Amino acid sequence: MSKRRIDPRQLTQAAVLFAALGDPTRLALLQQLSTGGPASVSTLAERFPSVTRQAVSKHLHVLGDAGVIDGHYRGREHVWSVNADRLEDGRRHIDLIARKWDDALARFKAYVEGVD
Repeated sequence: MSKRRIDPRQLTQAAVLFAALGDPTRLALLQQLSTGGPASVSTLAERFPSVTRQAVSKHLHVLGDAGVIDGHYRGREHVWSVNADRLEDGRRHIDLIARKWDDALARFKAYVEGVD
């Protein structure tokens, strides 16, 4: 059982990541980029007719600021793609939390059962 503390900077980065993923529209945009590959703001806005192009752009910038997606210019278009490494960071953080939860449950079970 690890007693290692998480670096506060890692917690801040994880909070930014999960806050960015905490919006249904952003999750839908991320899913679209994950399955459809890189796309421009215009292309994504066409696929989300209930969201304005300006709102799509703002959502993409939130995801970009969190490092979940990367943007680059292709001519005049800003094209976005998924940053799988950043998503892997999130998975590792969730795995760490799950392990700590499993450890806590095992300690509680041992306590209740009177096992030392």
